[in-house]
Amino acid sequence: MIGRPPRLKGRKLARFIEITLEKRGVSCTARLLDEQAPNTARAVWDALPQRGDALHAKYARNEIYALVPAFADVEPGRENTTITPIPGDVAYFMFDQWQLNTPGHGYVDGQASLDRPEIVDLALFYERNNLLLNPDYGWVPANIFATITEGLDRMAAAATDMWLKGVENEVLSFSRLPEQ
Repeated sequence: MIGRPPRLKGRKLARFIEITLEKRGVSCTARLLDEQAPNTARAVWDALPQRGDALHAKYARNEIYALVPAFADVEPGRENTTITPIPGDVAYFMFDQWQLNTPGHGYVDGQASLDRPEIVDLALFYERNNLLLNPDYGWVPANIFATITEGLDRMAAAATDMWLKGVENEVLSFSRLPEQ
């Protein structure tokens, strides 16, 4: 039989997303962590595709991310959280506008507002030694909802290039891949 393997009774198919730095033409594949973060994985999957200006972390260290308007009908809440993400972690953060509208973040006027009081940060971590601490208000736990399964090395090289050469006109996008 050619095609998708038969679904085993009671077993969910793995769901994958593609994460792309559009200007640099680099993508990676991540598997949703449906067992560990079911609410977050479902909320993100249902809202795809998503895209936004690509940014490189200032405080967390080895992170690239995009800010998008809040999209979940019901906020997922905290699940599978960490303050020390590892390479390949894909994270969801929910912020109120006031948390990102401080001068230390350096966002251009209006960039952080996105026309809603809540903002979602979709991020990926590409190297070790990350700590999610914001000097303005403290610890920032992330929901880890996916893990990169393919292309982390290419994405890490592109993210390092963003850090060294800048983020101007770069877009980070998240899209569905067929269920497997």
